[in-house]
Amino acid sequence: MITLYGISNCDTIKKAKKHLTDNNIEFKFHDYRKDGVNEQMVSEFADKLDWEQLVNKRGTTYRALTDEQKQSLTKESAIPLLVEQPAMIKRPVLVNNGSYHLGFKAAQYDEIFNND
Repeated sequence: MITLYGISNCDTIKKAKKHLTDNNIEFKFHDYRKDGVNEQMVSEFADKLDWEQLVNKRGTTYRALTDEQKQSLTKESAIPLLVEQPAMIKRPVLVNNGSYHLGFKAAQYDEIFNND
């Protein structure tokens, strides 16, 4: 089963969902705000993906952190922060047959699903 994780009003999520739908790829969407986020989920993302890339440093939530919080960010300190502020998780996270992918580019998704 393919699961797409993110926030429904995110433009990148909308593009990823449209791409999957247009290519007749069945998927389940997990909305962080509606379906929730927990430490186990974020820890798994951080283990399977580069935890530093998992942190969305372009968003307003990250920019609102203090300089001290940003400079002292480690994998261990990032996980509870991402659970508390799921908007700070870079989107989307795509899980396909146990394989984890971060972000969306049409060519990347084409490659992922043409190899199945």
